[in-house]
Amino acid sequence: MTKAGGFFTAMAAAAVLIAAIPSAAPAANSNDGNWSVTIITQAGNCPSSLRYGVRVVGGRVFADGQSYQVNGTVAPNGATRVMVSEQGQSASGTGRLAGNTGAGRWRTSTGQCSGQWTAERRNY
Repeated sequence: MTKAGGFFTAMAAAAVLIAAIPSAAPAANSNDGNWSVTIITQAGNCPSSLRYGVRVVGGRVFADGQSYQVNGTVAPNGATRVMVSEQGQSASGTGRLAGNTGAGRWRTSTGQCSGQWTAERRNY
């Protein structure tokens, strides 16, 4: 995978769910838990499909050991909005989680790549 591909992969995973660790104990959110996110690129020169694990805690999203920066939230109704940045590049994503699944769209800030994401809640 190229360096750009790694960034866009990270962005897409974040387009689902990721943010900075909160300093205070967050309130519970029905979307809290572990999620498996599949990123699908529909336009641009980015990896066609990748899968990542993420977790939601109190409506804030965390990557499982990734090295990019993300700011975003998952509202109690499942609405998801994130911004991801790495090495001067950025991308945003929106969508919705509902029950044990989710879906949405993502796009780089330059418009170089875009696509969809899907998510499934993991039971562990």
